[in-house]
Amino acid sequence: MKRVRCPKCDEMITFDETRYSSGQSLIFVCPNCNKQFGIRIGVSKLRNIRREENPDENANEHGYGSIVVIENVFHYKQVIPLKMGDNTIGRYMKGSKTNTPIETNDPSIDMLHCILNVSKDKNGRVKYVLRDGPSNTGTFVDNVILGDHERRVLEDGSLFTIGATSIILKTGEQA
Repeated sequence: MKRVRCPKCDEMITFDETRYSSGQSLIFVCPNCNKQFGIRIGVSKLRNIRREENPDENANEHGYGSIVVIENVFHYKQVIPLKMGDNTIGRYMKGSKTNTPIETNDPSIDMLHCILNVSKDKNGRVKYVLRDGPSNTGTFVDNVILGDHERRVLEDGSLFTIGATSIILKTGEQA
């Protein structure tokens, strides 16, 4: 099953994509606001970032781990691979400067909410350091809010929260 979002009211509409072929155009009418809109079956622009087809298999393709966005009322589970350097985490919006976008309509997540830096220490081990964006609602690690200039080192399985969304860090294979 696939989900599409109404461009007017952000209502999610679910449909069975196996009934259609790639390149086929579909017309939907939103049950919430009656907006009529069309989509073309094919590859999502975010799919290269999110790798929705096999999220757990592709989560560590670059060896730097991933973040797992836990499913809640605002969005479905997403596994987003990390890259070396600053991974700016925030709400996906066309034209935003975030390079680790979360597809959500959670109003408490900023477009640039927090930054997860992936780097190597002097022994060559990968380390993960989280800091707030700064955001309007804050970034929490283990239910403790990060201060304005505070940085927190995260380990595999660390839980952090942005807005009403919880995220788990899955580290990559260490060199």
